[in-house]
Amino acid sequence: MNMYAHLQELEKLGKPARVGLIGTGKFATMYIAQVRKIPGIHLVGVADLIPEKAKDSFRRTLWDENKVSAKTLEEADQNGTTCILTDSEELIASAHIDIIIEATGNPYVGVKHVLLCCKHKKHIIMVNVETDALVGPMLAKKAKEAGIVYSLAYGDQPAMICEMVDWARTVGFEVVAAGKGTKYLPRYHQSTPETVWGDYGIAPEDAKKGGMNPKMFNSFLDGTKSAIEMVAVSNATGLSVNPDGLMFPPCGADDLPKVLKPVEDGGLLPKVGMAEVVSSLERDGRPVYRDLRFGIYVVVRGDSEYMSDCYREYGIPADDSGKYIALYRPFHMIGLELGISVASIATRNEPTGCPNSFRSDVVATAKRDLAVGETLDGEGGFTVYGKAVPAKDSLAIGAVPLGLCSNIKLIRPVKAGMPVCWNDVEIDASSAAYQVRKEMEDYYRDKL
Repeated sequence: MNMYAHLQELEKLGKPARVGLIGTGKFATMYIAQVRKIPGIHLVGVADLIPEKAKDSFRRTLWDENKVSAKTLEEADQNGTTCILTDSEELIASAHIDIIIEATGNPYVGVKHVLLCCKHKKHIIMVNVETDALVGPMLAKKAKEAGIVYSLAYGDQPAMICEMVDWARTVGFEVVAAGKGTKYLPRYHQSTPETVWGDYGIAPEDAKKGGMNPKMFNSFLDGTKSAIEMVAVSNATGLSVNPDGLMFPPCGADDLPKVLKPVEDGGLLPKVGMAEVVSSLERDGRPVYRDLRFGIYVVVRGDSEYMSDCYREYGIPADDSGKYIALYRPFHMIGLELGISVASIATRNEPTGCPNSFRSDVVATAKRDLAVGETLDGEGGFTVYGKAVPAKDSLAIGAVPLGLCSNIKLIRPVKAGMPVCWNDVEIDASSAAYQVRKEMEDYYRDKL
């Protein structure tokens, strides 16, 4: 509340928050479509390795060409325009930038950018949830030590789930479960970029025409993206993930308080306080009634008959016991809502969700029997999918995080459905992503 008024004040004072955006994919382009209409915010610079791609993002979102013609960041800052450049390090290092939005989706690059933000004292918003799931707790720790804000990206489901959890706890509810919806069947864990379109519900020719990346879309279908997002939620809220991986129970909006409650009360959860994803499909493939495929939810529990009476008196649907209720949102608007994170930092110096401990991890899991010499192709590929597990279990078996499984070679075979472990792979230990990951494992190993 009141962020818009504070943004208007920044605009009136002529002191807008100066933003730098790295990457111009779908999420970032959706933000570009909105930011020129928000007072108190100035998109000073955009960095993309392909400048024409960035220019196309501005064209498609109806920006005036003159507004993206600045030759330097200094010129853009002074004239209220935007500069397009290729060097992300130049953007982060600039004295004309206050807040960086990291929207590359690449864990290796994401780690590098956060470390640079720590060095140059720039707040950072991580659209790149892949990086957060890999090493978010350690990056957030480094950011805090550097005196900058590290934030999850509002509009993406993890930050919005964190908001719902925070609301519930702030008004006194016990959070039983929180998460999102997706389209899921068990066989989707074996989905590949060659099979994705039929199950996703898009004609291959339409996908090609639309320039859709089959690997990216497959990460949503094979369970990887769900694991990444629930790990981000877990590490930011203190909620747990199921030791055997996400359960993906079929569940519509009306059944949330009936299904997502502990086993002892007739639900499916092993305990109170879980991050979980619900499926929009029944196990036989039938659609779930009032599904939450693109939505988010929180289930909470009351502690007295008086609470149950209140639910009934005010028309709040509860489970049969009268103890459990749910709030949900049936959709999220991706980058169109990212301005909330920017405004939260600009006006409050606060993140919209931030990891505070290493509780859960995304473990690379074989989609099929993998042989010595094969190269793992990472998120959404042909070889592995991401499985959410407790961090202590991941460390106990020496599992390789999904975020480091791109273009690394197997030196031992791995059976289908089994985790890939450090002893199974040959990996470049010189990368910043690997080094920060190992630093995080060492730091938390005795704290879990």
